Amino acid sequence: MPESNPGAGHESPAKEVSWLKRDVLLFAASIGATADELHYLYELHPNFAVFPTYPIILPFKNTTQEVIDFYAAQDAGRPQIPGIPKLDNTRVLDGERKMIFHKPLPVTSEGRKFEARNKVIGVYDKGKPGTVLETQTDIVDAQTGEVYTTAIGSAFFVGQGNWGGPKGPKNESFPPPQGKKPDAVYEQPTNDETAALYRLNGDYNPLHIDPTPGKKMGFGGVIIHGLYSWNTTAHALVKQLGGGDPTSIKEYGCRFASPVKPGDTTVTEIWRTGNKDSEGWEDIRFQTSVKGGKVCLSNGRAKMKVKGKSSKL
Repeated sequence: MPESNPGAGHESPAKEVSWLKRDVLLFAASIGATADELHYLYELHPNFAVFPTYPIILPFKNTTQEVIDFYAAQDAGRPQIPGIPKLDNTRVLDGERKMIFHKPLPVTSEGRKFEARNKVIGVYDKGKPGTVLETQTDIVDAQTGEVYTTAIGSAFFVGQGNWGGPKGPKNESFPPPQGKKPDAVYEQPTNDETAALYRLNGDYNPLHIDPTPGKKMGFGGVIIHGLYSWNTTAHALVKQLGGGDPTSIKEYGCRFASPVKPGDTTVTEIWRTGNKDSEGWEDIRFQTSVKGGKVCLSNGRAKMKVKGKSSKL
């Protein structure tokens, strides 16, 4: 019999991560921040801030300012997990991503040392469709031990199942409220160059620039980074409900349901539930669809302090 959860708790060595103000500005521009949000786009703004989801890019970027070989970096960064077959990083898609924001990231890491600390939550065998690897990554100040963000993500390794592992737990669902119109709707257009800009943050997966991998995986060509849509949707929430304030969001997560192609416009629908925890964080539901097409981000939920639409901070 297979172990109940092989690989669970496996920790890979911590990786140093770093960023400059320029990285923060590029990220905000690449996910659709606009001129009424200069606190994300202008380094001399009195409230200059990192957009909260920026840390999602750090495990791709690490400390480099240069382009990297994505596949080689993924292989090197994902050491063999005991009890798990070797997984092919050229055939992997995002499954689900959730981020918890503990402390705002400083606008540069200069003069300090930060690390990405990774551990395996579980590895699940989904049969012929593939294998799911669920991990947790904390961005930590190496000197003080303070955790700034926690990211929990699942990667889906296409066609790499049937190795006898556990099926994994049933995923919790966070559907939009039945019969309720969204409280906010936000559209984000893309074009043929959207992924070419976003990848400069450090996510150089060829799937998003070279048609060949996408054709091999059955997408017909290039698809836009799932994390581009994930980040632009977070931006929609902060802009539409959080008044543009980076501290307005405490948790954010969703499932990757279908790909977005260059030229698609995504439409994010956002619902307030009115349910608040003891600290005043409201449960928010959302989903993002391709305009005229399928849902691309499902199971969307966030914890926010609602302040209204973005105003100049």
